[in-house]
Amino acid sequence: MINVISQHIEITPGVCGGKPRIVGHRIRVEDIVIWHERMGLSPDEIVSQYPTITLADVYAALAYYHDHFEEIRQQIREDEEFAHDMQAKTPSLVRQKL
Repeated sequence: MINVISQHIEITPGVCGGKPRIVGHRIRVEDIVIWHERMGLSPDEIVSQYPTITLADVYAALAYYHDHFEEIRQQIREDEEFAHDMQAKTPSLVRQKL
């Protein structure tokens, strides 16, 4: 039996923080999840905006997400916390000028 997901999703230490991503791309599974769930993009819309990936890649990313739901959710939370911390530590140059 061939593992179809492994043809589309890879994890490489040192690339994208070692997070699961589309094979040959820097598009992470969590990126696909955010675009699909939070931004409301359909798989077809994601492919139209990122034409170097395939519809099969998007569906494989979504399948991987559902197979590793808690892990991916935790990665998204950690990334959001990191972004929030960076915003708090880095004052806006625009706000300073205003």
